Amino acid sequence: MTAVLTLALEAATSTGSVAVLRGDELLASREVAMRSGAEEHLLPAIDESLREAGVTTRDLARLVCGAGPGSFTSLRVSASLAKGIAFAHRLPLYAVPSLALIAADASLPDGAYLAVLDALRGDVFAGAYMREGNAVTELAPLRLLPRDTLAQEAALLHATIIGPEERPRTTPRAANVMRLGTWLALPPVPLAAWEPDYGRLAEAQVKWEQAHGRPLPVA
Repeated sequence: MTAVLTLALEAATSTGSVAVLRGDELLASREVAMRSGAEEHLLPAIDESLREAGVTTRDLARLVCGAGPGSFTSLRVSASLAKGIAFAHRLPLYAVPSLALIAADASLPDGAYLAVLDALRGDVFAGAYMREGNAVTELAPLRLLPRDTLAQEAALLHATIIGPEERPRTTPRAANVMRLGTWLALPPVPLAAWEPDYGRLAEAQVKWEQAHGRPLPVA
């Protein structure tokens, strides 16, 4: 990663995070609850992190946003903020898998990992990654798996299961983008069309479609 000034956001779970980095140097970071009352906490965390780093949005060279899968509402908030800042300042926006941000945690030694996030209904979102030094690469793409098949899947991949509900607890954090050079080398996403990968339909949409017997109309 070149020494560009990056603002990174991640909100695949009930805890969102912000990081300001210059190259691979972490200048400031915050973690906030995404579901805490009526207030929105991620935007103030962005302001606080930029202030601590001694920079403004005008100084940024790019935005990076965790692309999910995960919490529908939290991902919508982080993606909207990332797209808004990128649009306002004509900055490129890069999307990285939230599961890869789990495998990029600083506490993990080299090896193969099966990163998982709860998908509800007895399922998990799972992606397999190889960790080698400060580099993370994909071993197997994102899949929706029954939780009771995880041990078998990990054994097939010779991988260790990691995630917010595993032991030791490993969460996706915005600061971990410094180890995702493989994804940051890809082109930025198209601002107008890009949306996070929610992994599955929102519960409200599922219930609406079940009740009406047809897909929810797209505006």
